[in-house]
Amino acid sequence: MLILGFLIVIGATLGGFIIAGGNPILLLHVSEFVVIGGIAAGILIIATPGNVLKNLIAQCTAAFKGGHVGKHDFQDLLKLLYELFMMGRRNGIIVLESHIVEPQTSAVFAKYPTVLKEKGRVQFVCSAFRPLIDGKIKPDQLGPLLEAELETKITESDHPVHILQLIGDSLPGVGIVAAVLGIINTMASISEGPEKVGEKVAAALTGTFLGVFAAYGFVNPLAHRIKHSNSCEHMYYMCILQAVSAYARGMAPLMAVEVARRALESDVQPESAEMEAMLKAISPTG
Repeated sequence: MLILGFLIVIGATLGGFIIAGGNPILLLHVSEFVVIGGIAAGILIIATPGNVLKNLIAQCTAAFKGGHVGKHDFQDLLKLLYELFMMGRRNGIIVLESHIVEPQTSAVFAKYPTVLKEKGRVQFVCSAFRPLIDGKIKPDQLGPLLEAELETKITESDHPVHILQLIGDSLPGVGIVAAVLGIINTMASISEGPEKVGEKVAAALTGTFLGVFAAYGFVNPLAHRIKHSNSCEHMYYMCILQAVSAYARGMAPLMAVEVARRALESDVQPESAEMEAMLKAISPTG
């Protein structure tokens, strides 16, 4: 969908330009692309630490692939948590240790690939259960502990969004820089006649157009898309936090999972009857 949106932006812009009698070739000035692209790349390098740049590339790649947290992901998560809760209730919390210490070899985690394939998700589930298994924390202390961890994750995942927003906010100004350089060239060649001057002015104005076009047609929408994907991922972690915290406070497994279900947005939230049916269909592991 992201690529489709970009194609619509390009098609509408060029289509309107052509209908008005314009020639798209007139927009192709290599010098303007070099100035705008080069300065934008420089801003990116100056403003972005290495680890944030790595996350930015990963988040942009995920956005283009269309990856997001869907309803099935939340269903798998709720079923995993319910099964772990039930195991802990039947056999004692210590029985979960082998599953939490080595989730990659766990028969329970293996049943839910949407959880297991994402390293961050697995780590958060395990870090939520580990204090309970170790017995180093009181049940009512677990919530604040996980909230602090989640807050760090949110801050970390938002860094690439802020960088994209910086680039988007800078591009119109960068376009003006390209345009001013073009006008300087125009003034230096004013003796060459009106035709040559007109050509160079058109090239200069193209710089302004490209800066604004790239900012509002591509970079800022991409930043918003990534921010939305991040918020869905944060909701996923919040679901873990709420369910495990409720379980630690003594809630029955079904009610602990119900607390998490009710906090989900409507597009990913299973209906109450739907969740009850899918939890009843779980085959106990071991």
